[in-house]
Amino acid sequence: MKRSIASALFPLLLMMAETPASAQGTPRADAPSRAGRRAPMPREAEIALARSAAPASVSAEARVLVFTDTGFVVADSGSNGVTCMVNRSWPASLEPHCFDAEASQTILPIELRRTMLHHRGLGVAEVNREIADGLAAGRFRLPRRPAMSYMMSREQQLIGDDGSPAGRWRPHIMLYYPFLTNAEVGLSDTPDMSVGTVTDSGLPTASLMLIMPAHVEVAPTGRR
Repeated sequence: MKRSIASALFPLLLMMAETPASAQGTPRADAPSRAGRRAPMPREAEIALARSAAPASVSAEARVLVFTDTGFVVADSGSNGVTCMVNRSWPASLEPHCFDAEASQTILPIELRRTMLHHRGLGVAEVNREIADGLAAGRFRLPRRPAMSYMMSREQQLIGDDGSPAGRWRPHIMLYYPFLTNAEVGLSDTPDMSVGTVTDSGLPTASLMLIMPAHVEVAPTGRR
């Protein structure tokens, strides 16, 4: 059984490694290098920014990761299974995310690894190849149920595919569902933000992106 599943997944994992995804926040094959790193933020400020990725009902009791000179470390162990962090898919970007329990176990480790590899100067194809190899080897796993992440902070600082600052984007949540396609949920491949879109359509990291009505404000430092 395991052999047949692996055989079925391999072409899709290979496609993931070789095909640039068009998702927001995912680099094109010809994107500028992401080598380097931004200096860490003050710890309490980063914790507050991380929690602003989701409403307080989600993030107040979440585990929080903060970025240090050696990578991401746990700043608050949390109690509800959610993990919040400020990703830096570009060295200069600030991308607050909160991942539910299933996404914390599956999508988050992939994203953390992807970020660190980009900061070391690896290109898109090399990074996607390592992620695909990690999935095939069992170092990463895909969600066993639809998993969710929140990206609703008003203070996000995004970087465009060309490497230039893009400011903040609309508040949204992402429902991860491996190999989901736009066609399966009645959407076209041209994003319609009045409805939503499937990012990484057809790939292991596919997610349905849904726009939320309002951003979340960053709470005063030290408060939840």
